[in-house]
Amino acid sequence: MVHKRNPAINLTDTVRINPREVGTPTWDDRLTLEFTGDAPAVQSVVIEPVSEADSVTTVYLCGNSTVVDQTHEPWASWGQIIPAYFDSGIVVANNAESGQRTTSFITSRRLAKVLSMARKGDYILVEFGHNDEKDRMPGSGAYYNFSANLKRFIDEARARGLKPVLITPTARRHFDPDGKLIDTHGEYDDAVRMVAQRENVPLIDLTAMTTTLYESLGVEGSKKALVHYPANTYPGQDKELADNTHFNPYGATQVAKCVVEGLRKAVPELAGHIVLQQSFDPASPDDPAAFVWPLAPFYQIDKPYGN
Repeated sequence: MVHKRNPAINLTDTVRINPREVGTPTWDDRLTLEFTGDAPAVQSVVIEPVSEADSVTTVYLCGNSTVVDQTHEPWASWGQIIPAYFDSGIVVANNAESGQRTTSFITSRRLAKVLSMARKGDYILVEFGHNDEKDRMPGSGAYYNFSANLKRFIDEARARGLKPVLITPTARRHFDPDGKLIDTHGEYDDAVRMVAQRENVPLIDLTAMTTTLYESLGVEGSKKALVHYPANTYPGQDKELADNTHFNPYGATQVAKCVVEGLRKAVPELAGHIVLQQSFDPASPDDPAAFVWPLAPFYQIDKPYGN
């Protein structure tokens, strides 16, 4: 099941999209297929609309560059991997965008777009923090504007019969001299936990899970989960890529499995739709050397918005 959309909210309102999104498949109201591998071969493609009788539940994703459908490799996110782990009773609608804060997601009318499409019984997964924590405006802060915005996501969702799930921000790869990861989010991951507990909302502690993931891979091994590549790995890449926030396909897959495991435990009504049968332990990640991912023909050397 695949979700498509356009910027229109109603007859008068539209989403305020970023220049980065113009010309990409994000908002074109179309289905784009990409076939990769050493020898891709397709005999036929059949596309059928989902009918009301199909009883499909939509899981909407709201977040930033760690969640968004990245359009070019080597960048990837958990949000674009997670659809592979649900059966045909679930469709994932990824409305995340790079560089977004809770405030900008609301003011650019992205939340309004989600609410205009969602139906009673759908889910809204919310992961922010990376960019919110850089706000310095009056009234900003983990327990002020950020927490208030999270509550707005929850209140708006519940008012329409939707089911919100809060997710703490993914960890950054930032080790101390002893090989332990330093929490760079300050109070922001704690604020998500606090709001979830106060509002009785399911919580996925992705900060803790990705901290375990990176520490298990080790100081050097964790680079294999992120966009760390020597110069000339990709065409036109004359400088080393060393990004400690954004995932490559292997890392995005590991983080997606963390989210799936979190959903299995925090949202049991979705567990029956998860096709990943084996539980995932971030302390025992998949072997990077055994990970197979056919390279796509589209590359981007510039990092996504946000950090």
